Amino acid sequence: MSGADIQTDTWDSTAFVTKAQTYAEQMATFSKDDWQYGLWSSLCLELLVRASLSKVSPTLVADSNHWHNLYYALGKTPNAKKFVPKSVSISEAIRRQSEIEAAFDAELRDFCLLHVERRNSELHSSETAFSGLKTSSWLPTFFRACNVLLASLDMKPEDFWGSDEAKLAQGFIDADADETGKAVLKQVSAHRSVWEAKDGPEQEKAIAQAEVWATRQSGHRVDCPACSTTALAYGDPVSAPQQSMEDDMIKEKQEYLPSRFECIACGLKISGLSHLNAAGVGEIYVQTSFYTPSEFYELEDPADYWEEDNNEPF
Repeated sequence: MSGADIQTDTWDSTAFVTKAQTYAEQMATFSKDDWQYGLWSSLCLELLVRASLSKVSPTLVADSNHWHNLYYALGKTPNAKKFVPKSVSISEAIRRQSEIEAAFDAELRDFCLLHVERRNSELHSSETAFSGLKTSSWLPTFFRACNVLLASLDMKPEDFWGSDEAKLAQGFIDADADETGKAVLKQVSAHRSVWEAKDGPEQEKAIAQAEVWATRQSGHRVDCPACSTTALAYGDPVSAPQQSMEDDMIKEKQEYLPSRFECIACGLKISGLSHLNAAGVGEIYVQTSFYTPSEFYELEDPADYWEEDNNEPF
């Protein structure tokens, strides 16, 4: 039989979650500063990422370099000999998730990539990547990433972690947000003090340079929280682009979530959405672009798209 339907939970979202919960239970058998807690956390995180992708469609979990994997993800049996389904790498899965789920922002994406890289180092090298790792440096972001993934799966944290652990996790998240806010506001204040110490002409020159710089960059213009000069926020798209026609041009609008900020006037730089929010420059923004039809559809020469006329006489 060719292309028969099969019943498999290999890449099933619910099956991924069930396995992730098993790993979460294994995590709980170790203290949070134990290297094994960190290792099991990275495995749990990977399964939640894959579960979230699979909830959208199992095809997102499949390694798309070979169509047999996509066919298998659709619930079909490939006729290929020696076929073994292959899923996408976890780093690619994380990147896909960050483009699909707006709440899974660049800060969480980068943390997850780093955390699974620690796992790879732990398992595939002599490095003890989780030994001596301070919990304050990773646990708050880990729990925040997991909770965002659980929300995408329509799960409450207490249903996954248990009520006590979920409450503790939220405590880590809240404390980290508070400390982040304090650190960023202190950074902003320090840059403001340096800015205010500059004389008038020096400030005017820096403002003029910042205005010119901002017009030549592709970021989103915002007022610097330290010196009030025009600065830029940069981010990643969090919604599908919307196109419309306007005066024979194709207008495209798309929402972006900022992940970093830079002001060349006073030198303030901020990275990470939580830090940007604390500084007041973390709002979603809309980027608008205009294209001619040929630019939008990447047409080089309209004549190239006409079929050859074979009606000419010999």
